[in-house]
Amino acid sequence: MRLRALLETDALGLRLLGGDDELDRGVRGVMTTDLRDPSRYLSGGELVLTGLAWRRSAADSEPFVRILAGAGVAGLAAGEAELGDIPGDLIEACSRHRLPLFAVNESVAFATITEYVVRQVSGERAGDLAAVVDRHRRLMTSGPTGGGPEVVLDLLGSDLDLRAWVLSPTGRQIAGAGEPLPAGVGARLAGEHLAAIRTGRRGPHRTTVGSATYSLFPIRNTGRVAAPAARDVRESVLSDWLLAVEADAGDWPAARLDLLQGVTQLIAVERDRREAARTVRRRLAQEVLELVQTGAAPAEIAARLRVAAPVLLPGLGTAPHWQVVVARVDWGQDGTAGATEIEAGPVAQSLLEEILVDPAAPGADSADRIAVAHTGDEAIALVPLPAVPVDPADPQAPDVESTEAGLHADALLGSVRAPLSAGLADDGRLTLGVSAAVSSAEGLRGALEEARHARRVAAARPGRVCAAGHHELASHVLLLPFVPDDVRRAFTARLLDPLRDYDRRHRAELIPTLEAFLDCDGSWTRCATRLHLHVNTLRYRVGRIEQLTGRDLSRLEDKLDFFLALRMS
Repeated sequence: MRLRALLETDALGLRLLGGDDELDRGVRGVMTTDLRDPSRYLSGGELVLTGLAWRRSAADSEPFVRILAGAGVAGLAAGEAELGDIPGDLIEACSRHRLPLFAVNESVAFATITEYVVRQVSGERAGDLAAVVDRHRRLMTSGPTGGGPEVVLDLLGSDLDLRAWVLSPTGRQIAGAGEPLPAGVGARLAGEHLAAIRTGRRGPHRTTVGSATYSLFPIRNTGRVAAPAARDVRESVLSDWLLAVEADAGDWPAARLDLLQGVTQLIAVERDRREAARTVRRRLAQEVLELVQTGAAPAEIAARLRVAAPVLLPGLGTAPHWQVVVARVDWGQDGTAGATEIEAGPVAQSLLEEILVDPAAPGADSADRIAVAHTGDEAIALVPLPAVPVDPADPQAPDVESTEAGLHADALLGSVRAPLSAGLADDGRLTLGVSAAVSSAEGLRGALEEARHARRVAAARPGRVCAAGHHELASHVLLLPFVPDDVRRAFTARLLDPLRDYDRRHRAELIPTLEAFLDCDGSWTRCATRLHLHVNTLRYRVGRIEQLTGRDLSRLEDKLDFFLALRMS
């Protein structure tokens, strides 16, 4: 708005005292101050309101006005309630610095002027932004790219003073303007958003993290590009993006809420465009997977990988090593497959594409080297691994099978377990298995079976989000999930229930002591140090464990029984 518009509003009670030729200055905001030096709070373009409490003598006017002019304020409005008429020294100082000066009638509250200016400025900014958003929407829908969501987020920041970020369902930042969200906040916001969606609450959803309040807007699949709009929220809840705005939208007017909804629709178009770009990689991965599953000759699989390399591995050419990751999402009250008619394969496919992206890598295109197919209810990813530098002259140099390079099951889910658990709620489960690295097409079939078997191990564990890796298939961990439940309960109850009952009655901490003793391989000294106990106290506790259970912790068989009971409990 212009300064001239203030004079034309009778309700404001403003009288111009100087600066007739500067009334076309734009007003970007309003600030009330009685500080002698308010420069730290000024960014330019403000209408400054003052009650003149800073003025002790005529000499104070010049430095005050000089500070305002240097900060680039639009104008100064001085109240008449404190001194009556506006002092001549202030009028002269404003004239010297070409700063428009208004007198505010004592019957008009500064709050009235502030409310009027804020309402006018916000309305104009929202109108300008809406026009830009509409223009940007036409650009993005008529061509291959319109600059991405960052352009719109920049406009939200510059025109409406709103900080905003586009987040994936795991909380990874896809786009943002300015500083990224603090570590962990994205995952927290994604979890709050998914929980709200699953309980049927309408957006925007508001939540507070630390001292900041955020409003969360869903960015839904438009159904124009990748797939029809979801009939059941569970079909899309684990793949849709969200817009997080650092503001409380609870008291926003309808016009601003409509504007933000328009922004989400614009970003949804960009999401659909990027989703469509993934279809080529998905199709190539599907072709390779079908060859592997049907037992095609390794040479045929290798040839298909070479043809697909420019798309699956842009910039890499070939992949010396591969890993296979298998994921499955099951819906139902008990997390079992077939409980609903939801197609689980596409859900798991979108989710696995997100999980395999480095959570620290911003942007939606960081998944360009991830090829995920789905068959039935499973999603299967072919993950290329970078070359492992090996010095052939070094006899100690390990081969790829013995290195720890590549993906690890627990690490994949570490930062995404909390938000995904919220999205799965009480009727969904995600299970994931990771194979060892293989160095040729011949190994892909074995890697696929290994990943599937690891996923079945994960599925036998409790919890909404579980994973298992190839290293667990060569230990007792492989056997434990397949022990019948009644045998498991009877075995653990016989060994551990007497200890739990004793701990409950005496707070003796026998179970933690047993766990630490076994973890220290039966070393009295190391275990006592870990538990911050005297060795004699430790010996007393172990003796009590043996007395209650009738077992001898100096015998390997009894140690093994306790170890397995703790693992199965």
